[in-house]
Amino acid sequence: QQDGNSHLLALPVPNLVTYDPAFAYEIAVILRDGIRRMYHEQEKVFYYITVENESYPQPPMPEGDNIEDGILRGLYQYSRSSLANPVAHADILANGAILNEAIKAGALLESDYGIAANIWSATSYKELHRDGLETERWNRMHPGDTQRVPYVTQMLSGAKGAIVAAS
Repeated sequence: QQDGNSHLLALPVPNLVTYDPAFAYEIAVILRDGIRRMYHEQEKVFYYITVENESYPQPPMPEGDNIEDGILRGLYQYSRSSLANPVAHADILANGAILNEAIKAGALLESDYGIAANIWSATSYKELHRDGLETERWNRMHPGDTQRVPYVTQMLSGAKGAIVAAS
């Protein structure tokens, strides 16, 4: 898939769930969820998953809480910088095959420039968008209640510097 438009064209289709995973473990989590939702729960959704044909090493799923939930919600932290005294901070979001380039960019920022780079896998910009819209609507419809915070905002609330999203 090199058209660059398919995920954008999927935005207005309400029951289409789209993902652009980078690693095999992300694909496994997404497929398991798709089987659960479409087959077991008989939910009226269908999935569009971009699977690249580029050959690269497949890492194990990172350790941590809620990685699978993050994959399905569209964003999780793949790696956290361990740079001791950074001159600046950056959070890099990327999806699909471009995630490997984001990992390399993060390593370059740390080794050559002393910039701490946290890497995030953005498995579904559409799910992040959907959550943002649903949160905004809920907040508008419930002005007297405690306002909800979009998932992406929750995840990036600790960001100390630049946030860069690549697709």
